[in-house]
Amino acid sequence: MQDVVLFLVFVKEYAVKKTLLLSKQFEALKDVVVSFLIAKRGKYSSSFLNSSLIVLTAIAFVAGPIIAENNPFSPLFAQKYDQNNQSSVVSYNPYETALSTIISSKPRDKVIDYKVVSGDTLASIAKKFDISVDTIKWANDLKTETIKPDQILKIAPVTGVVHTVVSGETIYSIAKKYNIPAQNIVNFIFNDFADSNTFALRAGQTLYVPDGVIEPEQPKYTALAPRYASAIAGVRGSSSFIWPTTGIITQYPTWYHMAFDIASNNTPAIIAADTGTVTFAGCINWGYGCHVVVDHGNGYQTLYAHMSAISVSAGQAVNQGQQLGIMGSTGNSTGPHCHFEIRLNGVLQNPQNYLK
Repeated sequence: MQDVVLFLVFVKEYAVKKTLLLSKQFEALKDVVVSFLIAKRGKYSSSFLNSSLIVLTAIAFVAGPIIAENNPFSPLFAQKYDQNNQSSVVSYNPYETALSTIISSKPRDKVIDYKVVSGDTLASIAKKFDISVDTIKWANDLKTETIKPDQILKIAPVTGVVHTVVSGETIYSIAKKYNIPAQNIVNFIFNDFADSNTFALRAGQTLYVPDGVIEPEQPKYTALAPRYASAIAGVRGSSSFIWPTTGIITQYPTWYHMAFDIASNNTPAIIAADTGTVTFAGCINWGYGCHVVVDHGNGYQTLYAHMSAISVSAGQAVNQGQQLGIMGSTGNSTGPHCHFEIRLNGVLQNPQNYLK
């Protein structure tokens, strides 16, 4: 560390000495040059002045137009500035190379009409207008996603529901109907109110319900009083069963649930798994709900539960494949499905052994 300190002191002293030496040499050289110029000032003065004039003239010719053109106080500069700005605005076209229809990003304040073109789908139209597919279906009362060219679709300004107010409705009752907070309706700036303080509505006005949802209607059924009947003699099944409906098997037979649960949101028809006689048809508020029992005249009986509607009556003979009713969600049920049982002499069988 001591050696480092000594080295730094030496470097400092050396730099000072060298600087002083160079300064003295520069001063000596400067004195010589000054003396030379003073002695020869008369001889070189005219050449110096002529050279200076030529240089200044050249600078004026070359730089003068540039300075004049870019002078912010000159009318030429203002004209050029305006022309540049105008040309940049006129020539710029962000959609010049667009290959698809450009939908304005300006917020829409009302429902617009859209004419379907070839190749359109509900999904592509929804993406184009930045709304959901369901929004288009609800606004146009579409049951499926099938559309065709030249069809006119109502396009809502926002994802949700377009609601026509009826007498007696409030934003709170409408919000509850579409399962959203009432504040969502108030926050949408294009909604109009008869009174902005109380958010009163006018009958017949169009109200936009952002993010509102129309819940699918629950299957309706006609209550049928339970009726019993005996099997018709001579009406016998083949003991070969077919599936009673279409859908997804949501529960297979187990020791505590010896039946198939076949579910479908499309609520298809339920048909007789084999020929026989309807010995029970009716509805109860628990258990099987609306259900049908068919006696096949050979010891077998089948049961079809949770229907939304029953198409047969007790004592009626049915053929294999004949409609018995419509799938539903009555009784102890959490969704549309058919609970299907097979019994032999009153004893539950595993239907998996009878259905392919």
